[in-house]
Amino acid sequence: MKTPLIDRRDFLRAAGIGFAAAMAPTAWANTLAADAIFATAFVKRDGSYGAAVLSEAGKVLHTVDLPDRGHDVTFDPVSKRSVVFARQPGTFAVVFDHAGREAPQTIASITGRHFFGHGVFSPDGALLYATENDFDNAAGVVGVYDARAKFSRIGEFPTYGMGPHELLLLGDGRTIAVANGGIETHPDYGRAELNIATMKPSYVLIDRVTGDLIEKHELPPALHQLSIRHMDTDQAGTVWFGCQYRGPGTDRPLLVGRAARGKELQLIDMPPDVLSGFRNYIGSVAANPAAGTVAVSSPEGNTFVVVDATSGKVVSSKALIEVCGLAPDAAGFMATTGAGEIVDGSGASRSEPDYVWDNHMLRIDRA
Repeated sequence: MKTPLIDRRDFLRAAGIGFAAAMAPTAWANTLAADAIFATAFVKRDGSYGAAVLSEAGKVLHTVDLPDRGHDVTFDPVSKRSVVFARQPGTFAVVFDHAGREAPQTIASITGRHFFGHGVFSPDGALLYATENDFDNAAGVVGVYDARAKFSRIGEFPTYGMGPHELLLLGDGRTIAVANGGIETHPDYGRAELNIATMKPSYVLIDRVTGDLIEKHELPPALHQLSIRHMDTDQAGTVWFGCQYRGPGTDRPLLVGRAARGKELQLIDMPPDVLSGFRNYIGSVAANPAAGTVAVSSPEGNTFVVVDATSGKVVSSKALIEVCGLAPDAAGFMATTGAGEIVDGSGASRSEPDYVWDNHMLRIDRA
């Protein structure tokens, strides 16, 4: 039986009928503003959890407390609020503004669901979409929340796969891309992965209004243990994705790929030393549309690599202990690490030894 979709009346009430703006590509798609801040989750050395807003120089400008470990942050440019999601199998997300003018608001997952750590706003800021686990049915769903009604949950639609992780809103404002990692988990078993022998990762495109499946792509059977996890969109609108391999540790499958609408997934070849340096784990993906590059990080391999988005060729590789968080910064990328280091696009480093920076970082242009 098909998962219930959003009630049309609820959707129209929350989002309005004016889709013209939603269909237009975002204004910042191929530019970077001169003034930016960054947001990321953290764990402090004293064991407390939170999310932080950082300056371009890596200075902590504002923090918000979290009840447990966070994962990724999404931003609504309309209301100027961000949402940080719990790390799977977490059951909370926290809405906050960057200056602390308003008290944070907690969104709790409903019974039978938990968050997978990622979400995205609709272009008009009316709706929040979050990847979630229908764990008793081992099925992925996208939960839909009304941002104008205290983030009440107004529906869900399927991800047409298992273990959805990151999701992106594409340039038409209506299509959502979802990385289905293919891994079954259940909160009764913590983060244990229950179906490694039979997992089926996939990349799907979904109509966010109707919940209908537009496209679904699976990797070849020999790569069924290559879990598709994180994504970003380059200057041409191509989606880049990074994978985490659950097969034998001696294997060296390609871990980074790209997806274009109507085409099969393409895995990107890399030099053997670069590929082996990832240790079969990509932790984050970030595109710099202004520079025409894409960066991927591996906290397992203590490295992050930048590739040319047009050719797919490796531009640079940098060793950095426990690096994971990435965001575009001028002509390069800002990176954060589990050792408390913040490295900007020029290579300048700032240390915050009290902080263990979490997996992801979001750039927020103030303009």
